[in-house]
Amino acid sequence: MPLPFLTADRTFEAADESSLPYDDRDRWRRPYRPGPWRVGGAALGLLFSSFVLFGAVLTALTGTTASAGLTFVASLAIILSALRVLRMGVWVSPHGLRQVGFLVTRTVPWPRVVSLRTAQQPVRWLGLPRTVQGQALTLVRDDLAPDDTAPLLTTHTLDFLNRPAGFDLASDTIEAWAAEYRRG
Repeated sequence: MPLPFLTADRTFEAADESSLPYDDRDRWRRPYRPGPWRVGGAALGLLFSSFVLFGAVLTALTGTTASAGLTFVASLAIILSALRVLRMGVWVSPHGLRQVGFLVTRTVPWPRVVSLRTAQQPVRWLGLPRTVQGQALTLVRDDLAPDDTAPLLTTHTLDFLNRPAGFDLASDTIEAWAAEYRRG
């Protein structure tokens, strides 16, 4: 019995990165999938929160209610942080461009967007102060100088680290949607 999913003689069917045809275009959409580093970090956070929840149950059975409640609140904070990390990124809708960070979300309406450019420049590695040479998708707004805006996407974030083709596809998709929505 042949197992086609284990053989190398069949053609590789890559997952379609474009949005589905039945998606509601009025909703906020992320034009790329979260990267493996982002998903792995969130999974580790959720795994850690399960241990903290188990500790909350043990504390409730053997300790005081206040300490069990405090441990439970800590586990909820870890869960919410992991879910927020998964939500971070660039989202697009007919209303504008939204950059979701861990603590801050910025929305720029399409009339304020002058252009989106992909440029080779020093970028922050995983959001840390260390910079490396990479590509960045930058937003040029009509109300701010181009140097005053942080890049939307870079090749060295949790989503695109070691995935340059994913960065190219995501930046091209965002630029195409920007051209479509600014005209419309």
